[in-house]
Amino acid sequence: MTRSRTAAVLTVAAVLPALLTGCAAGGDVTGSARAASRATPDTRSSGAPAEAGASGPATRDASAGRPVRSPAKPVRVPAGVTAGYAVVDVTTGKTVAQRQAHHRFRSASVVKILIATDYLERHRGTIPARDMALLTPMLRGSDDDAATALWRRGGQGEIVRRMARRIGLTETAPPPAAKPGFWGYTAISAADIALVYRYLLRRAEPRVRDFVLGNLRKASQCARDGFDQFFGIPRAVPRPWAIKQGWSGYGAVPPVKCTRTKATSYRIGAITISGNPVDFGRPVLHTTGVIGDRLIMVVLTLQPSGASFTQSAQRVTKLARDLYLSVA
Repeated sequence: MTRSRTAAVLTVAAVLPALLTGCAAGGDVTGSARAASRATPDTRSSGAPAEAGASGPATRDASAGRPVRSPAKPVRVPAGVTAGYAVVDVTTGKTVAQRQAHHRFRSASVVKILIATDYLERHRGTIPARDMALLTPMLRGSDDDAATALWRRGGQGEIVRRMARRIGLTETAPPPAAKPGFWGYTAISAADIALVYRYLLRRAEPRVRDFVLGNLRKASQCARDGFDQFFGIPRAVPRPWAIKQGWSGYGAVPPVKCTRTKATSYRIGAITISGNPVDFGRPVLHTTGVIGDRLIMVVLTLQPSGASFTQSAQRVTKLARDLYLSVA
């Protein structure tokens, strides 16, 4: 065999595995590179849209007998919106989708999960009726007065510090020193809130887990302040789910008073804290929760200045739906 023919054979042998891999993935010889890009989070600090894309090839979840997608490519974020999200596989604990997961946002009502969990872990035995009358509406209807009462009784920012130490939260911090009573100014990240849900599912005592998640599964469509809190997860993914929503910057009165409807889901076919900026000016709208027994989803957003609640809710719902479809 001549030297030139030998070189040609060696060249074909070198590229043949890649060609075969590309055919198995649908004829795309860059499949491995794309898989690598899916595993790398989008860490851009702006709210500019990310390119839309499908998730990676499915693998088999032996414990559930269902296909589970490999880490998904970031979904498109609406223009003018800053979003941080994380989706975690409950069984494996692996993050299957994320974007700016460590970016800090003000919590709004999402911090009520920490308030309730801290209370339950500090109080043993039967919950007094007067405290039950605060905990239940705070979790189901996002009652602000109930949260304020429990916040003050628990030591305000000490609640956040205790839970951060217990769970291992690294981006969660109490409100600024000048605003100790403003529980909604607690700093959170999507990654940390995903850890909170995983703590409740895997590490918390059964009585704590069952009380908190049991009430979040019974979240009411109409919050105590009259806002419709069925945006994001409740309207984007099929039941069952347990949710805790958050909103701030839209005034005290909803644009349209919430009324219950039967159609609650789609049918699927700035201040600096520790060097990480938290924006306390623009409106925020967050959707967080556990979807079925498989996924934890946390979507935190800063909306454009002056945005309406209705428009913001539509944007968050579409983002949650696209994110769910990218990993489901």
